[in-house]
Amino acid sequence: MKEIIHRRDTCRACGSKDIELVFQLNPTPIGDAYIPAEKLSVKQESYPIDLFMCNNCGLAQIPDIIDPDILYGEYIYVTESSYGLAEHFKGYAQGVLKKCNLAIGSLVIDIGSNDGTLLQAFKNEGMPVLGIEPAPHIAEHANKRGISTVPDYLSREVATRVVEEHGRAKLITSNNVFANIDDLKTWIDSVEILLDRDGIYVFESYYLLDLIENMVFDFLYHEHVSAFSVKPIKLLFESIGLTLIAVERINTKGGSLRYYVQRSNGPLRDDGSVTTLLKEEEDKGLYGREIYNNYQDKIQALKKQTLDFLIQAKKEGKSVAGFGASVTCTTLIYHFEIGQYIDYLVDDNPAKQGLFSPGIHLPVFPSKVLYENNPDYVLVLAWRFAEPFIKKNEEFIKNGGKYAIPIPEFKIVG
Repeated sequence: MKEIIHRRDTCRACGSKDIELVFQLNPTPIGDAYIPAEKLSVKQESYPIDLFMCNNCGLAQIPDIIDPDILYGEYIYVTESSYGLAEHFKGYAQGVLKKCNLAIGSLVIDIGSNDGTLLQAFKNEGMPVLGIEPAPHIAEHANKRGISTVPDYLSREVATRVVEEHGRAKLITSNNVFANIDDLKTWIDSVEILLDRDGIYVFESYYLLDLIENMVFDFLYHEHVSAFSVKPIKLLFESIGLTLIAVERINTKGGSLRYYVQRSNGPLRDDGSVTTLLKEEEDKGLYGREIYNNYQDKIQALKKQTLDFLIQAKKEGKSVAGFGASVTCTTLIYHFEIGQYIDYLVDDNPAKQGLFSPGIHLPVFPSKVLYENNPDYVLVLAWRFAEPFIKKNEEFIKNGGKYAIPIPEFKIVG
C-alpha cells in the first residue's frame, strides 16, 4: 500500500543530514481540502508542519512529504481567484521581458502554469507560450482559454518531449510553485533541458526573511515544502552549473523574491542584488536559531490575544464569522486553535462557497451573508487582504459590526 506521508532525513537542496527543527506549527489537515456536505463523515487526517534548517546550505524546509496525488488530486486554487494576482502578472510579464530584453516571438514556458493567467500576459506581449500544469482539470480550463498547456508534472521525460515538439525556451517561469517541489535536483535538471543556450529561468517564491519579518507564518503549509532564501538558492543552482545572477523584492504573498537564473556567460549582467541580499540575510541572523525563537514568541503572543478576545466574545454571547477560506486560513485556524469560536466562514471565491473547511468543517458562504446574519464580529483570517475586504464591506461597520484582525498586530476595526 502506498504511504500517504513520509519524512525525509536529508536536505532536499544539498543532501546533508545536518538538518534541525527550528520552528513548529500545529498539525493541520491538507489546507485547501475544503469538502462538500456528502464527505463530512470522512475523517480528514492532520499532518505536521515542522520547519527544519539545513546547517550546511541554509535551506529552510518541511521534511514531511504528502503523496502528491492526495495533496493535489482535487486542487481547486486558480490564479483568477486571488486578489490582485492577474494585475500583478501583467506587470510581471512586461517587467521581465524588458529586463531580459526578449525579442517578440521568443518561446515562453511557464511551469505550474495553473489557469494560464501569467501566460496570457506574455501572449498579449507577442510571445508564443506553453504551460505545464499537473492538475488535469485546471490544465483543461487553460486549454479552453486558448493557452496551450501540457497536463503533467515536470520531469526529464516531459521536458525532453516538450523540446522535441516545441523547441527550447528563451524564458522559463515558475511562480509560487518551486517551493512545492521535493526533488529539487530533478526539477532543475528538467528546467535545464527546456532552457535555450541563452535562455533565462525566472521564478518567484515567498521569501523566508519576509515570512519572519512580516509575520506571514500562515504561508507555511503542506504544499510549501521549502521556504527559500538567497544563500541556499545560489548554492543549489551553482551545484549544477547555473548562475543566480539577480534577485528582486516583490510584495506579493506577504513578501517574495523574484530570482533570475542563467547559464554562465548568459545575457544578464550581475547587478549586485544577490550580494546585497546575502549580506542582509547574514546581518539579520537568518541562519541562526535566535531569529526563530523570537518569531515563535511573537506568534504565541498574537495567539493569546486572539484567543482571549474570542473567548470573551463568546462569553458575552457574541456571534463571530471568519473572512477567508484559503489554505493559509487553515494554518491560522489550527495554530491559533480558534475553530470552535467561529460560526462560519465567508469568501467571495465561488469555488469555495457551499463547501466546508478542512477538518473543523466550518461552512463557507459568500460575503453577502454578513448582511443577512449581521454577526457581531468578523475575524479577518485572510489578514493580508484586510484592507480591500473592509473597504469593500464598509456597510457592515455602518450596520454596527466590527472586524477583528489578528495579524500582524491584533486590532479591532469598527
